[in-house]
Amino acid sequence: MKASFLLVTGATGHIGNVLVRQLLARGARVRALILPGEDTTPLQGLDVEHAEGDVLNFASLQPALQGVESVFHLAGVISILPGKNPLVRRVNVEGTRNVLKAALQNNVRRLVYTSSIHALARLPHGMVVDENTPFDPCTPYGVYDQSKAQATLEVQKAAQAGLDAVIACPTGVIGPFDFRGSLMGSIIRAAAEQKMMPYVEGAYDFVDVRDVAAGLIAAWQKGRRGETYILSGEPISVQALLETVRQITGKGFLRFRVPLALARLAARFMPLYYRLTKRPPRFTPYALEVLQSNANISHAKASRELGYHPRPLYESIRDTVTWFLSKGQAALPLTR
Repeated sequence: MKASFLLVTGATGHIGNVLVRQLLARGARVRALILPGEDTTPLQGLDVEHAEGDVLNFASLQPALQGVESVFHLAGVISILPGKNPLVRRVNVEGTRNVLKAALQNNVRRLVYTSSIHALARLPHGMVVDENTPFDPCTPYGVYDQSKAQATLEVQKAAQAGLDAVIACPTGVIGPFDFRGSLMGSIIRAAAEQKMMPYVEGAYDFVDVRDVAAGLIAAWQKGRRGETYILSGEPISVQALLETVRQITGKGFLRFRVPLALARLAARFMPLYYRLTKRPPRFTPYALEVLQSNANISHAKASRELGYHPRPLYESIRDTVTWFLSKGQAALPLTR
């Protein structure tokens, strides 16, 4: 008798494709929920079953969940642009509701939901952000943060209603296999390719995508029902990150610091530029806010209960640089 499948939504994303790789390495049978017409390059060459479906189409989830023992729900839309974006809330909240409902109906043994550190309330500097920090669906910092908090509260409700669900909150994710060119991945790649790099003072906590994937698997294996686990790494300033890339490549590139006041003024106009040019946004009021926010984030609970131990950030940056330079490819278009 064949073993049951593990279903991964958002499998072509950065965390998703690395999670699939690690699950396969452990001998699991993996099924990936794939949007109709989605580019599956990140899964190319992997022994994974593709199930066409959409988290916004509840009926499409039913066949995808047949024979599935556990679900890793990662599908979502990220946005760092200001203003309303109905798709972000629909996919992140309504899509999660659909996955939870389908999982309950199909007697899924366990569901691991990938939330975000940004779903938690912002705490002032000097305080420690940990699992006692509440989720904040009314946060003023943007639709993405609000939607991830709302979706996470839905997962908690489902856990109370009988679904064995566990929540994981990664911080800023970097690392190899970044096929679509995430925000920080694109910055690291541009620095590695010796492009001119303006930057602002600020720092945040970043974690290796491979450690996040391992943390999700540990949450599936060891996490307690209804509990949240923060999967963080270590804080680093933008300046130190760029200097680390320079040390790794041994090649200099033009860097210049933009004063924060000037950056905030310019960032007010950049979202319009990104919308008109359809270029991936980098320099926005949201991005500036994150870099100035409290990056004192603890993963002590995940270490204690899951055996989670992230690698040094230097190793993550080195491997990211190596991967991008070895691939030499443009980022793929963003899809959910």
